[in-house]
Amino acid sequence: MTEEPVVVLVEDDPNIADLVDMYLRQSGYRVYQATDGEAGLRLVRDRHPKLVILDVGLPGPLDGLDVCRQLRSISDVPIIMLTARDGEVDRVLGLEMGADDYVTKPFSPRELVARVKAILRRTETPRQDLPSVLEVGSCEVDLSRREARVDGEPVVLAAREFDLLAFLAGNRGLALSRRQLLDGVWGPDWIGDERTVDVHVRQLRKKLGEAFPLSTVWGVGYRLD
Repeated sequence: MTEEPVVVLVEDDPNIADLVDMYLRQSGYRVYQATDGEAGLRLVRDRHPKLVILDVGLPGPLDGLDVCRQLRSISDVPIIMLTARDGEVDRVLGLEMGADDYVTKPFSPRELVARVKAILRRTETPRQDLPSVLEVGSCEVDLSRREARVDGEPVVLAAREFDLLAFLAGNRGLALSRRQLLDGVWGPDWIGDERTVDVHVRQLRKKLGEAFPLSTVWGVGYRLD
């Protein structure tokens, strides 16, 4: 019998939490809820989830951005952030801290579940048409282990950051538009700002440094040389 994938949901609004919980359970996930940041971190440490759904506006000393930052220091678990704030700054901050996706309230629970499935599908299924390890300069992209290494040393990447790196590495030498990158990494049904790509590229450049020979192709997008 296949074990149900575990999702940790950190949301202080009981109506939203229970609705999301119900939809996830109906889709075959085991859900553990927390209503504040500290409890959410404990659940992640104890339950080792496949994915975390994290509200930005949590009560107490740790808001969602604080929790995301702390999670990224101990884990590469995929994170979807929920935000009632319509400002671009909050979304960019979440992505820069390592979130893989964001959903703005009010949202469709079905859409959220679809995003959960899409992220887990990409993080758990290595591409079969590529070698298991791709070499890009002094950077190794290990598809089977989902690990990036620079000069043999592992570099901690968020799940979406790794997916973007792997997609670029699998299409070396090609100038790819932001739309092509969104379709290839986030999926053709993803709805959001194309500048999400720029945020993730900035994070990859920051973490991988000169080992990441990515060129900006003005008016088009990016090319991994």
